[in-house]
Amino acid sequence: MTIGFCAPCLFGLEGPLGNELRHMGFSDVRGENGRVLFRGREEDIAAANIRSRFAERILLEVGRFRADTFDGLFEGVRALEWERFIPKNGAFPVKGWSLESGLHSVPDCQAVIKKAVSVRLGEKYGLAWLPEDGPLYQIRFSLMNDEAALYLDTSGVGLHKRGYRPAQVQAPLRETLAAALVDMAGYRGRGDFADPFCGSGTVAIEAALAAKGRAPGLGRSFAAEAWPNFSVPWEEARRQARAREFDRPYSILACDIDPKAVEIARQNAKRAGVEKLLRFEVCDAGKFRRRTEGGVIVTNPPYGERLLDLREARRIVGEFGRAMRDLPGWQVNIISSDQELERVYGRRARKVRKLYNGMIRCGYFMF
Repeated sequence: MTIGFCAPCLFGLEGPLGNELRHMGFSDVRGENGRVLFRGREEDIAAANIRSRFAERILLEVGRFRADTFDGLFEGVRALEWERFIPKNGAFPVKGWSLESGLHSVPDCQAVIKKAVSVRLGEKYGLAWLPEDGPLYQIRFSLMNDEAALYLDTSGVGLHKRGYRPAQVQAPLRETLAAALVDMAGYRGRGDFADPFCGSGTVAIEAALAAKGRAPGLGRSFAAEAWPNFSVPWEEARRQARAREFDRPYSILACDIDPKAVEIARQNAKRAGVEKLLRFEVCDAGKFRRRTEGGVIVTNPPYGERLLDLREARRIVGEFGRAMRDLPGWQVNIISSDQELERVYGRRARKVRKLYNGMIRCGYFMF
């Protein structure tokens, strides 16, 4: 028997995430704004969490229904079989959001949902008071166009937190976004890869993880591992994930003009277990040179919003663009919030994809 899941993602990553989930063997995969819905089995919770590069979380769908009044929301939540998932001592805080729905007050919706689940579990377990001193079952809800969807968060800490980046420079890319940039650039571990503005090394590290086939969640734990009433083979899923890894010669370069950033990138790569797959250099992107005739660049230069003023950021990108004119065989992919990026870089992109880096709307310029 299959069950429904929801994988939230950054806006613009619905396509890569959907393709990833299909490749992993899930069914009924369909993307929506900021999330991908799919179906799988209970035991698939482990593989989805451990292997997904682009999802922010893996949510188990408990139910969905129409709710345009608080009474309707209460009764709809109360009718769901929460006792299938949450034991009598389970802790079940509530988080969520509402968009284009009559029930627009999120705190009021949280309170109604909490009360409805409490009533349901109290009735099923014969308890007037629920201790909530056991494992965490984070309830998440969405209300969109008056349709309520209720989920349990199987991930806990967001999946973008791989565990390798406690140290970072300012304005880092989220790991899931970096992984998607590498994927959309078409890098699959063959040929040269470089990030001339490596910062904390996230793009190059995600390129190395993908090239090696290493599951991004191998080095961390997940909320559902503590759920005693779930039959999920976590260690078997980890074993299978490790069996998918492979080795070949790699040429992945991470460089930055800031020596401190390069050292942070090196330490992050070491924690990720891919330090030996990368090369690190202190270099000026405006003087970027390679001996090979071609390769792939994925990079995140300063935007002029959080690090430098716009004029300085554009000067740096312009110098990088001039340097790349001497390397015509290289495919360059730049994420930037500067809508004048093509003019500043000195070329028109063959494709521009709309993405978000946190709350910053960006273009992914593919030259």
